[in-house]
Amino acid sequence: MAANIYNVMTWDQAVQQFETDVLPHVMTIHEQDGEPDWPARSEAWNNWTDALCKSNRISDWQYENWSQSPLCG
Repeated sequence: MAANIYNVMTWDQAVQQFETDVLPHVMTIHEQDGEPDWPARSEAWNNWTDALCKSNRISDWQYENWSQSPLCG
């Protein structure tokens, strides 16, 4: 519940951090041919937001209702 979260992350903050910290690793591992791997990006976003929810950085509602990063396809 958001009331129990002291410093809630916004979608924009989550996208920015994902694109800075997570996406480069996905690209290095899954996009060696230079082509975007949309399923890998999408899975990485889902794992990222799941981790945010489990660590109380975002609420259950945010986790269940946020759209993916625009760079996920």
